Amino acid sequence: MTNDRIGTAALGDGGPEVGVQGLGCMGMSFAYGPVDAEASRATLERALELGVTLYDTADSYGAGDNERFLAPFFKAHRDEVVIATKFALSIPPDDPTRRIIRNDPPYIRRCVEASLKRLDVDVIDLYYMHRRDLNVPIEETVGVMAELVREGKVKQLGLSEVTADELRAAHGVHPIAAVQSEWSLFSRDIEAKVVPAAHELGVTLVPYSPHGRGFLTGSFADADQDLTSDDFRRRMPRFTGDNAAANAALLDPLRTVAEAHDATPGQIALAWVHQQTAVHGLQVVPIPGTRKPGRVEENTSAAHITLTGQELALLDPIAAQVAGPRYPDMAFTSAGRE
Repeated sequence: MTNDRIGTAALGDGGPEVGVQGLGCMGMSFAYGPVDAEASRATLERALELGVTLYDTADSYGAGDNERFLAPFFKAHRDEVVIATKFALSIPPDDPTRRIIRNDPPYIRRCVEASLKRLDVDVIDLYYMHRRDLNVPIEETVGVMAELVREGKVKQLGLSEVTADELRAAHGVHPIAAVQSEWSLFSRDIEAKVVPAAHELGVTLVPYSPHGRGFLTGSFADADQDLTSDDFRRRMPRFTGDNAAANAALLDPLRTVAEAHDATPGQIALAWVHQQTAVHGLQVVPIPGTRKPGRVEENTSAAHITLTGQELALLDPIAAQVAGPRYPDMAFTSAGRE
C-alpha cells in the first residue's frame, strides 16, 4: 500500500485543480450504520495528507449534521480544501425518513444560506443541484444558482443525476463545472449519453458510489444478513435476496485482476473508474466514501494502478449482468429519464 500523494485534475473547463480522487463524507453522519466521529476526523486529516482536496457533502445528509460535522475541519484547512455541498432534498419535519425534491428559487436561496451557516464559510466552492425537480424548468433553477455565483456565495455550479439534455440546457445558462452520478463496474448507464455530453462541454464527472456502495469491495454480500438495521442499503434492490446472490457471483473477474496487481477488489474497482478518464477523454474525479484512515489510504492507492486492455476487457461484461436497479425508484436518476 503506497502513501504517495495522488495527482490532480481540473474541476470543470479551466477550473481549479483538485485531487484526482475526492472523499464522500455522507457516511460520517448518515446512512451507513453506526458512526465514529473520532475515526472520521482522522480520516479527513489523512485524506488531505494524501492529496485529497475535494470533500463532498449535502444539506440532506443527517438533516444538516454532516455539514456541521465537517465545519471545524474545513475551517482549519480552508485554503487547502474544495467544499462541495448540495440542495434539493427537502426533509418534511413530520417525517424525517421522506425526501421531497425541490428546485424552486426561494427554496434554493434558503438552502444556500443555511449551508453557509452550518459550514461556517463565506463561500461554497462547488454547489450542486442534488436531484432534478421536474416541476421547475432547469434553466430557472440554474439561473438562480448563477445569481449565487454573481453574489459571491458560490464559486462553481454542479448537477447530480441529470440527463444529457438537462446538462446541455443548464450549461447554456451558466457553465457547469461538474456532474455527479453513480458510476462503477456495477452502474454504467451514464456512459450512453451523459458522459459524451460532459466530454463535449468540458464538464468533470464526479462518480459517487464507485465501489457499488461497498458491494464491489466484498465487505458485504447480502444487506439483510450483513448490515445493521439502520443501513439504507437494506432498501436497495441490488443488495438483498436473489439479486444479492446473483450479483455476488459477478465478482470473480474483479478478484482475478486484484490478485494480479497484489491489490484489493476495492482498489481495482476504483482503478477502473479512474481509467475512464483515458477511455472517454474527460476528467473523472471519483468520491469514494469511507470513515477509516486505513481505507482512505487503500482508496488513494488505487489512483496509481493502471489496468491493461485485457483486464479492462475481463471486467467489461460485469455491469450488463447486474441484477436489480440502482434505486427502488429510478425516476430520480438520469437513467430513469433518458
